[in-house]
Amino acid sequence: MLSPELKSKINKLWDKFWSRGITNPITAIEQISYLLFMRRIDDADALEKAKAIYAEQEYTSIFEGNEDCRWSHFSLLEPDTMLELVSKKAFPFIKDLNDPSQPYTRYMGNAQFIISNAALLDEAVKAIDELFEDIKRQRDEGQQFQDTQGDIYEYLIDEMGSGGKNGQFRTPRHLIQFMCELVDPDLTDKICDPACGTGGFLVGAYQHILTKYTSPEEITEDENGLKRFKKYGGDKITKQEVWDNLNEKTFYGFDIDQTMVRIGLMNLMLHGIKIPQIENTDTLSKKYDQLHQDGEYSVIMANPPFTGRIDKGGMSDKLKIDGTQSELLFLIRISKMLRPEGKAAVIVPEGVLFGGNKNQKQTREILLKDNRLEAVISLPSGAFKPYTGVKTAILVFTKVEEDSPTWHTEKVWFYELKNDGYSLDDNRRKLAENPLPIAVDAYKNRATDTLIERTNHFYVPIAEIEENGFDLSYNRYKKFEYEEQIYEQPQKILEALFQLEAEIQIDMQELKKLIG
Repeated sequence: MLSPELKSKINKLWDKFWSRGITNPITAIEQISYLLFMRRIDDADALEKAKAIYAEQEYTSIFEGNEDCRWSHFSLLEPDTMLELVSKKAFPFIKDLNDPSQPYTRYMGNAQFIISNAALLDEAVKAIDELFEDIKRQRDEGQQFQDTQGDIYEYLIDEMGSGGKNGQFRTPRHLIQFMCELVDPDLTDKICDPACGTGGFLVGAYQHILTKYTSPEEITEDENGLKRFKKYGGDKITKQEVWDNLNEKTFYGFDIDQTMVRIGLMNLMLHGIKIPQIENTDTLSKKYDQLHQDGEYSVIMANPPFTGRIDKGGMSDKLKIDGTQSELLFLIRISKMLRPEGKAAVIVPEGVLFGGNKNQKQTREILLKDNRLEAVISLPSGAFKPYTGVKTAILVFTKVEEDSPTWHTEKVWFYELKNDGYSLDDNRRKLAENPLPIAVDAYKNRATDTLIERTNHFYVPIAEIEENGFDLSYNRYKKFEYEEQIYEQPQKILEALFQLEAEIQIDMQELKKLIG
């Protein structure tokens, strides 16, 4: 979550672009993204050097031979000199950081640096330095996992009037963290987000893996009560081929917005994934079918767009339902993308769980047959505020067999997360309690610690779900206990009111004496 101070600084940064003539919101986001990337890549290089020293390894800086392209160098120059260096050398430098065959270089190929006003660049550089000072302060206060850069992008998009377009809402960091704990990605996984935006789920999966392979003394408990590495994650990973695999062949994403693809690629690189694989492709399209096979991924985590409508002309013919609701089509696509025994955690609007039309029922039936639906975790309705109050749930499922004629789900575990550790209003303040670790433990121990009584968490057999039209909503099966209320007799209530009125009259008389 962004602090009020950070939000204020972002607003001022946007005002600088607006007042200097860059008034197109998307253009402003792109230019700010490039500056953020230049600032963070300098920090990331310094971090990699520190990690190498810590591990007693040699390190070659990405800036070798181009030291003047460092933010820490050009940010100290006079405005005119800085503009000359950034536009003609530093920006071309960041465009060519990866091999030309890799997504980052391909999508940055036609990127343009259009800031031509030296005063604007100088003001923006100073504003971004202030932002990063605040980010550092948050990190020092224990928010190591928090993807503050992603939060900055989300806030910029929302403030510029594009937030929530087609039902797209960025997932809070702590919920990504929670979902990583549920699916538990590992070194050997091939991990994907089919609607990745800024890449938050992929960053989360990477952080989770590094934490698993970090020495105990380097582990800490974050503000949500979950375990994360302190500073240098993954020190137990000693083989270079394992790091190479993490850097190049583990994390994959797709998005239909090229701006988000660039941002996602930069975000992953800045978190340590050196050659991320994010493509500007609609995963619901025929084009995706031409480029990719089913069953490619062992882990999928996603929060696909809600309520979006798809152009049927370009839509894949393999998605099994006739409708164009994106939230249903994404579920079917995710099921097809999973390899056997691959696992997914997907956020869906609650209407998907109980809707009665043909396509909704058919989608749920596919989930229950082709997969082993393991859990439905009901989220509180304020989990995505201030962007939307839509009530959502997390589905956790494991792929078994494509086009299965029989059930591969025997029973489904339901759990209600009444709050996520933050206030459920627009402010989303951190609360004292940490319910996420409790929910993680309940999920991991569900086979042995789930009572028959249907209260907070419980199992429902597939036969009962089928009888109820494949309804997967938590409230459909929860036992609601009626608590009898005992009230006083009307005569006693009336007597109490008369007594209260008499006491008020006495107080009024005393007050009258005091004021004369």
